[in-house]
Amino acid sequence: MEATAFLKGIGLGGSLIVAIGSQNAYLLRQALKREFVITCISICIICDVVLIAAGVAGMGKLIIEAPALLFWIKIAGAGFLFWYGLRAARSACNPSAMVDDQNNTAPDRKTVIAAMLAFSLLNPHVYLDTVVLLGSIGGQQPGDSRLYFALGAMLASILWFSSLGLGAQYLRPVFSRPGAWRILDGIIALVMWSLAISLFL
Repeated sequence: MEATAFLKGIGLGGSLIVAIGSQNAYLLRQALKREFVITCISICIICDVVLIAAGVAGMGKLIIEAPALLFWIKIAGAGFLFWYGLRAARSACNPSAMVDDQNNTAPDRKTVIAAMLAFSLLNPHVYLDTVVLLGSIGGQQPGDSRLYFALGAMLASILWFSSLGLGAQYLRPVFSRPGAWRILDGIIALVMWSLAISLFL
């Protein structure tokens, strides 16, 4: 029973985390630029672990019963996603984006931490998927199976973010060309804007 719950947690948690989103997009970009990669991976994992634990413990029900709270999270999240999408779009329209990034001073650790936390916690989809969906399914598991389900989902998160952050180095040769960065930034802009719009649909 525990093994089944553990595998179910890995499967469902992985399917939700792997989907392209603002958190994954920002982590990928930081990993390709080699800027505070371990810090970003750690923040993603810690936030996911805490939210999964909170969801399985019953926080999902609180979010469902507090629509006003979710509404203001949507407002803040949509504004942030639109703003970052605009930044990515401006980079995509600049043929020398890669060169500019190399010439400019890299952002400091506090700036990166603030951005990674925003992508991890200001996106309402994180709460709907991780806290509400995973939490409701995990909360239905009998006895100790609830704990094993949560551990499985947490392991999926750890494996995914570590693989994405550390594996991005193998894509560095592709992104040695400014054109590749323009394409990536264009995709990131579309992802951010589509997520911002989807919050109100």
